[in-house]
Amino acid sequence: MLLEIGNFILPIFDKYPLLTSKLFDYTKLKKAYDILENTNLSKDKFLLELKKDIIPANYISDGWSKTKLPFENTQGVTCVMTKPWVIGFIEAEGSFYLVSKDRTRIVHGFGVSQKLDPIVLESIIRILHIPTAVKLKPKHNYYLLDTTNSRAIENIIEYFYKNMKGMKSVEYRIWARSYGKHKGDFSKLSIVRDIIRKLKTKLMEIKDFY
Repeated sequence: MLLEIGNFILPIFDKYPLLTSKLFDYTKLKKAYDILENTNLSKDKFLLELKKDIIPANYISDGWSKTKLPFENTQGVTCVMTKPWVIGFIEAEGSFYLVSKDRTRIVHGFGVSQKLDPIVLESIIRILHIPTAVKLKPKHNYYLLDTTNSRAIENIIEYFYKNMKGMKSVEYRIWARSYGKHKGDFSKLSIVRDIIRKLKTKLMEIKDFY
C-alpha cells in the first residue's frame, strides 16, 4: 500500500496542489508517509505528534501562492482555478434550482456552500461574474454563495454549457433549458421546479446507496 501511495498518489497531488483545506490533510498524509518510510525514526512517537496537528484558523491552501491576495482581477483567479476544476467542484457541491419570489413569480437560482475555504467561493464569484457577496451563516457555521441575478444566471448557463458530464449535468440541462424557454412563465417553471426537486431526491438516494 505504501508503494502505491508513494508511486502514484503523492506525485499527482504534488503536481496539482489542492486548493481547499484538504491540502492540510494531504500534507499530514505525506508527512506520515515519510515517517513510515524512514527506518531510523521512532514511528509511533512521530505519528502521534503528527496526529495532534490541527488546521489553523483562516487556513488558505498553498495552491493559491501563484496569485496575489486579495485578487486584483479575474485573470489572477483563473491562473490558479482552472475551468475543469470549477466544473468538477460544482458537479460535487453546486446546486441549480428554482425558487418562488412571490405567488406569481419563480426565478432561477444557483448556490454552493462551504464549511471552510471562502476563498473558493470568492474565486467562483469572479469567474462567473456574480454580483453577490459570499455570506457567512454563523448559525450553521458555513459560507454561502447564492444568486438569482438574471445576468449572473446567464453567465453561469454559458460557462457550463456542454461541459458538465456527471449526474449533475441532467439537473443543469433541465434548469438551463427552462431559463431559455420558460423564463417568466410561472406555470411552466412550477412544473420544472418539481421535476428538479424530484431529481435531486433521486440523486441523494443514489449517493446514499453507494
